[in-house]
Amino acid sequence: MRVFKEEQRFTQTWLIILLSISSMIPIFLITKLFYENQMSLNQYIGTMTIVLISMGLIFIFKLKTRIDESGIHYQFFPFHLKMKTILWKHIKKAKTRKYDAISEFGGWGLKGGWLWKKNNGIAINVKGNIGIQLELKNGKKVLIGTQKKHDADSVIERYLYEI
Repeated sequence: MRVFKEEQRFTQTWLIILLSISSMIPIFLITKLFYENQMSLNQYIGTMTIVLISMGLIFIFKLKTRIDESGIHYQFFPFHLKMKTILWKHIKKAKTRKYDAISEFGGWGLKGGWLWKKNNGIAINVKGNIGIQLELKNGKKVLIGTQKKHDADSVIERYLYEI
C-alpha cells in the first residue's frame, strides 16, 4: 500500500517581507499616537496586539493532502476542521499539472467556484504552480496544490487506474 502525504503552509519569503513592510505603517502610527499621549498604555498594548495577531494569522493556515487506496483527502485549516475525502469511484480523471494561481483561480488559498472563473472549478493551494487536477464524474473540478509532483503522480497512477 502506497500513501502520499504532504503538509504545506504559507512560508514564502515574499509574503513575509510584504507582511512585515505593510505592518510598519500601522505600528508607526499607533506608536506615534501613544507618544503624543493620545492613547493610554492599555489602548496601545491592545491595539498593537490586534495588529500583530492579524498580521500573523496567515501562518495558521495549513493544507494537508493524503492520497491512499480509498481516495484523495485534503484539509485546508482553518476552513476545514477535518479531512475532506474524494473517493476514487467519484474521480473521472486525476493528474498533476502546472497552473497559474492568479489568472485561473484568483490567487492562493481556497479559491474559485462561484466567485471566479466557474469553469476552472475550485483550487486549494498555498504556494507554487503545480497541482493535482481532479475532474469528478459529476463534472466538478478540484485542484489541490502540491510541492511533490512526482510522488503524487506515482500514487495517483497506482490507485486511479488499479481501482
